[in-house]
Amino acid sequence: MMEHVDGNAIAGPLAEFFTFDATMASGRCVGCGTVAELARAMVYRSGAGTVVRCSTCDTVLATLVESGDRAWIGLRGVTAIEVRRTPSEG
Repeated sequence: MMEHVDGNAIAGPLAEFFTFDATMASGRCVGCGTVAELARAMVYRSGAGTVVRCSTCDTVLATLVESGDRAWIGLRGVTAIEVRRTPSEG
């Protein structure tokens, strides 16, 4: 049986993972299954925050809200994110 450790164990891998240009990553839409670069999504900005929608079916992929020293990112419409690595990155 595999034993668990706390969430601090993913600090290193997440720090490496989130150093990429997210707009170049591909995401899979939970609504229609389309896989596309996030740069192709439709983005709507307002005072309340930012909504990112699938350019194929209009499903909400992500929401971003900023307030002072805090920020919230929801990715409920993305089932996976693919990041291409260069050969030297493993």
